[in-house]
Amino acid sequence: MMLPKRLSRSLSVTAVAAVLAGTGVIGAVPAGAATAPTVLRVGLAQDVDSLNPFLAEFASSTDIGRAMYEFLTTYSPKNEAPVPGLATRWTHTPDGRTWTYTIRRGALWSDGTPITARDVAFTFHLMMTNPVAATANGNFVANFASVAAPKDTTVVITTKQPQATMLALDVPIVPEHIWSHVTDIGHYTNLPAPGHPVVGSGPFVLTDYREGQFVKLAANRHYWRGTPKVDQLDFVHFDNTDAEVQALVKGDIDLANGLSAAQFGTLARTRNVTVNKAEGGRFVDLAMNTGAATNTGTPIGDGNPVLRDVAVRTAIADAVNPATLVRQVYGGDAQVAGGYIPDKFATYHWNPPAGQAHTFDPARANHLLDADGYRRGADGTRVDQHGQPLRLRLIGRDDQPQQAQMAAYVKSWLGAVGIPVDVQLVSSNKLDDVTSAGDFDLAFSGWGVDPDPDAVLAVQTCDHRPDAHGENNDSEVLFCDHTYDTLYLRQRSDLNPATRVADVKHLESVFYQQASEVTLLYPNVLEAYRSDRFAPFQVQPDPGGAIMAQNGYWGYLSATPITTTTGGRTNTGLIVGTGIAVLVIIGVFVVFGVRRRGSAADRE
Repeated sequence: MMLPKRLSRSLSVTAVAAVLAGTGVIGAVPAGAATAPTVLRVGLAQDVDSLNPFLAEFASSTDIGRAMYEFLTTYSPKNEAPVPGLATRWTHTPDGRTWTYTIRRGALWSDGTPITARDVAFTFHLMMTNPVAATANGNFVANFASVAAPKDTTVVITTKQPQATMLALDVPIVPEHIWSHVTDIGHYTNLPAPGHPVVGSGPFVLTDYREGQFVKLAANRHYWRGTPKVDQLDFVHFDNTDAEVQALVKGDIDLANGLSAAQFGTLARTRNVTVNKAEGGRFVDLAMNTGAATNTGTPIGDGNPVLRDVAVRTAIADAVNPATLVRQVYGGDAQVAGGYIPDKFATYHWNPPAGQAHTFDPARANHLLDADGYRRGADGTRVDQHGQPLRLRLIGRDDQPQQAQMAAYVKSWLGAVGIPVDVQLVSSNKLDDVTSAGDFDLAFSGWGVDPDPDAVLAVQTCDHRPDAHGENNDSEVLFCDHTYDTLYLRQRSDLNPATRVADVKHLESVFYQQASEVTLLYPNVLEAYRSDRFAPFQVQPDPGGAIMAQNGYWGYLSATPITTTTGGRTNTGLIVGTGIAVLVIIGVFVVFGVRRRGSAADRE
C-alpha cells in the first residue's frame, strides 16, 4: 500500500499555536462548547439489500454488518487465520462432533447489557428452527444437532457429523433480549426507531438509514476492543463509481473502493489522495440459467430452455475470452480465472487440466453447436431443433462501468457463433430480484470468498434454491447437481485438511464441467482514501491487503483522523478567533495539507 503524502512543516503545530496565542488570536474553548464528531465517510456504489443480519447477502450489507456485530471467531488482520472474537478459546471432542466455546467475560452489548453464552445459543437456535433466519448463513448451522449454554461463559455445540468450519462460523451474534421479541424475521428491517435503538456488539452501531442515500453508524462506546477513534462511520450511496470518485476528489467522502483501472490511475495522481491495490478474494462470472427451480424441483422463471443443454453452455464458455476482459476492461488489474475459488486462497484453488479447460476457441464453440443440432439460418443466427431462432438475454449492473464494457464483448463473441444477445443493465437490487426469480438467461454475477470456502460452495447446492414462496434463496444461479451436493457434504465433515482440500478441488471440477457459469476473472481490489484526513488504515492481510470489504472490521476500526473536525469538515485542530489573520500567519509559517471543502453533497 502506498504511504500518504507527507505534510511538510516549517514550524510545529505547537510552536505556531504558541505564537498565535501570544497575539490573542487563539482563544480557549468556551466551557460547555460542543465538539463536532469525527466522521469517516465511505463511498458505496452498491445497493444495500438488508441490514437484518439474517438476511443480508450483498457485499455492501455484509461489510456493514461486520462493523455492527461480532462473531464467535473472526479473522486475523495479519494472515486471515481464525482468532478470538466473542469466544476466547475452544475445544472439541476426539470425534469432532462436540465443540465447547468459552465466551468472553466483560463484553457488553451497545446498550450496556452483558453479552453471554445465551445470546450465542439463541442466535444459532433461531437459525436452526426458523428457515428465514437461515437465509444468509444457514450453511453453518445445517449440520448442528443442538446448541446449549450451560453457563453464561460456555456454549456447547453438537453436530450431526463432524464439521470442518467450526472456527469459521461467519454468523453475526444477535442480542436475545432484543431479537426474542421479533415475530417476523423476514420483514424485520433492524432499523432504529424512537425508543428502539439498534443494539449490536461490533465496533459501530447503526443509527440511521435512508434507502439509496446513506447508512450511518456511531462508535460503540461499549465495544470490548475499545472505542473506535472516529465518532461516526457513514456509508454514502452513489449511483455509480464515477460519482463516487468525484466525491472523493472534492472531499465529500474519505474512502472508496470498487474503482476501475482508469479511476485508480487518475486518483493515484490526485493531491491528498492515496491509493491502495490488493489481491482480491472475489470472482466475477457469467451465470447461466440451467433450468431454474425451487428447492423441491418445481420449475420457476422464464429462462431459455436451450441453456439446460450442457453442450450449449460449454459452447458459450468456449466463445468468451476472459483474457481480453482482464486486459481491455480491467486494465490488467485482475487475473484470468481458473476454477471457482480465487487463487488468493491457494490451498483450495483449482485450475482445470489442459484437456478440460474452457479456452477461447470459437471454432470449437461452433463445432459443439453444429454437432448438437443448432444450425445457422440464412441470417447467420442459429435455430433450435424446432426451427426457433436462438436469442439470449444478458443482465448486469448499471452501477459498475466494467459490466457495460463486458456486456459489449460478450454480445459480440456470442453473436460471432450465431447467438444474438440482448443486454439490460439494472440496479443491483433489481438484478438480485430477477436472478432469484429465474427470469434471466445470462447474468453477470460474483461472490466474495472467505478463507474457508464452505459458504461460497454452499450457494451452489440444491437446498439453497428458493422455497415455494420464493423466499430463503441465496443460490447464485439456481444450480442443482446431486453429485455436487454429495461432495459438498463430504468436504464439510472432513476434519483431515489434506483430504478436505482434495474433496473441495474435486467439487470444483464437477461444477466446472457442468458449465452453469463461466468464472471469468478475479479482480484486484482498487481503493483510495483521503490521506490529508486519515492515517494509513489497517489492511487485511497485512501487508498487501484491502481496507474495505475485509473478512473483519479492521479497516474501519483502525480509522485514525490526522486532524480534528468542526461542523463536519476537517481543519488543522486550531481554534481560531479571527479567521483572516490566522490564515495569513499559517500560510507564512506552516503548510498543513488542509482538506479542501467540497460542494454540498459490493453479493456482487
